[in-house]
Amino acid sequence: MRLRALVAMAMILSVAPAVPALADGTPAPPAASASATSPPPVTPPDGGTTGTTAPPAETPSDGGPPAALPKLEAGLAGDGPAGDDDGTRVIVELAAPAEAAPVAGQARSLPDSEVVLEPADTSFIVVEATGESLERLAEDPRVRSIRRDRTYSAVSAVSPGSRTSLASASAAATLASSLQLIGADRAHAAGTRGQGQTIAIIDTGIDADHPDFGGKVVEQACFSATDDGARSLCPNGQTSDLGSADAETPACVDGQVNLCDHGTHVAGIAHAVAPDADIVALQVFSRVDDCDGTGAACLTAFESTILLALEHVARLKEGGRNVAAVNMSLGGGLYEGACDAEPELSAMKGRVDDLRAKGVAVVAAAGNEGVAGAGAPGCFSGAVTVGATGDDDGVPPWSNHGSVLDLFAPGLEIESAVPGGGHQVYSGTSMSTPFVTGALALAAQKAPGTPDALAEVLTRSGRPIVHGTVTTPRLDLNAALAGGTPGSPVTPPPPAADDPGGPGDPPSDPPADDPGTDPSPEPSSGPSPTTTPDDPAPSPIPLPTVTITVTVTVPPPGASAGAPAVCTRGRSTGTAGTAGTPGTTRTLTAAQWAAEMGRGKGRIPDATLGCYLGLVGKASKVFPEITRASGPAAAYRVLVPAKRTARAVMERELLASWLNWANGAVNLTTTIKGKATLKAVLTSVERQRLKGSAPAASTSLLRKQVNARRPA
Repeated sequence: MRLRALVAMAMILSVAPAVPALADGTPAPPAASASATSPPPVTPPDGGTTGTTAPPAETPSDGGPPAALPKLEAGLAGDGPAGDDDGTRVIVELAAPAEAAPVAGQARSLPDSEVVLEPADTSFIVVEATGESLERLAEDPRVRSIRRDRTYSAVSAVSPGSRTSLASASAAATLASSLQLIGADRAHAAGTRGQGQTIAIIDTGIDADHPDFGGKVVEQACFSATDDGARSLCPNGQTSDLGSADAETPACVDGQVNLCDHGTHVAGIAHAVAPDADIVALQVFSRVDDCDGTGAACLTAFESTILLALEHVARLKEGGRNVAAVNMSLGGGLYEGACDAEPELSAMKGRVDDLRAKGVAVVAAAGNEGVAGAGAPGCFSGAVTVGATGDDDGVPPWSNHGSVLDLFAPGLEIESAVPGGGHQVYSGTSMSTPFVTGALALAAQKAPGTPDALAEVLTRSGRPIVHGTVTTPRLDLNAALAGGTPGSPVTPPPPAADDPGGPGDPPSDPPADDPGTDPSPEPSSGPSPTTTPDDPAPSPIPLPTVTITVTVTVPPPGASAGAPAVCTRGRSTGTAGTAGTPGTTRTLTAAQWAAEMGRGKGRIPDATLGCYLGLVGKASKVFPEITRASGPAAAYRVLVPAKRTARAVMERELLASWLNWANGAVNLTTTIKGKATLKAVLTSVERQRLKGSAPAASTSLLRKQVNARRPA
């Protein structure tokens, strides 16, 4: 059985499965949120009713998930749209751990079904099977749910030596200057250094012998999925290793590149903030040697391994280890608000809430897509979600932001430990997150309390950063622990009118006439020149991905080992420019997007197209979980289908709509028909597609109202 397509995000540590389409969550219970700055979202997660007018006529009018959700995730049934004869890797949630063995036995007896993971003392197994066998397995009353085992990736970090577009070059931080900025040096001088506390790092493992750690790494464990195309990163070569998360194991090394350096870098930052706290390191990634057919090596984390790591932390807490916080600089998907109501994320949310109930704060990176939102687990109301700032408290353009965030922390050009005893400079929300993780350990030492109470201490005392219409505190340990006065609010200039992060819609020029003839069927391949802004912001270095998939890509022999450019939404670029660079403001038709994907036919560079398709893969539930469109060649085949079936035509228009969003020509808040937003329309159409239907009215709505959109 083959490994399903993974979304490779260049070292971003942000859960990256094909999770829900930038869905808002329903309001969470008050006790579930640690943030005093994040108002509850108001949009239902399924997009069924946004505003007073429903999107397509076929959209159900219910305002939230049904009372009883089906066991089998949409698209997995035998007659559904999954259509994978080789089977799909799924997590089978059970009523209790005692049911694992008998249900696994039943799964093995089904045709074209294989049990690929049967963890001890946990209430799920991982199965790879075809739709018909999954349907039969779902009939078992001991089975609570069956859903895809999505992958996640690490959150990006900026490459060393990059220039910054913040106020000045001094905005770039060093670890020492960032520790001073947040007041950690004063906390240390006052004797608050994290004594008696433990911090857990769920990431790509650790170099425990690095001199920076001073012997503070007290526990290690590895959970690494194996499959056709993925191999274990556990030092023992198995799917688990409860004794080691060594980031220098041979499987982590590709040529001269260590794929697993992200976890050591993150742990080094947390340790610098809380130098007397113990460290628990957990490796959750797997190695893939041919990421999505590119021939490059990368890392990816399956949701199942992340669940096992969270459960391991819970057992350590129950066993007496005083874990104050767990760091998750990884994520998957993109959500505008809390994602608590998303069925596909219920298992992970449950583990996060369980840790909070046990007294462990879960700290998560917001992500580096430059949007108002976060991936999972950062989108959970129960997580402490962190975005990035520079030493001048400016927010880099790649940092996610908005009401879902709890805190900002330094994340621009941070030097920290990497495997082998050295140091490296990275940027990204992955770097910001361990500042908060370490800060929670200090707060717990100073005045023990619940995770929500400790997070409240940090958010209440932080320096207010006004970004767009949302104010988010920047971590200030001195004010939090010593009762100092937070700095005065920082109010940057408002975003430009064509900035996708700003309010409202960018203006739209009339779309060019449809070419009328199909572009060359030869797919795009190979590098294309990209335009570099005169003063670019440092690009976050990709960390592990979870779809939930963590992906770290290794350059081919002879290529530069520098980090890839940060991938963010375009600024209303119609036909030219690069991601984040203004261009012609308009949407493109499906045929025009096909021309962009065809070799030598378009004006958008391949690197930018790859960025857009990566964003689509995060925001959409259909691409690439159901239909592969992870590269220009695959996207071209969707945009120019070999057979024009109703389903193929719907997918063509759906992909074009998502590409127009990624290109910045239309926002999710754009009114499409009546009072329905683009987000509501896309969510409704994707729900229809997942159920296997393809109404002509929905396809027509996307084609006429989104992809051929004209200015008002």
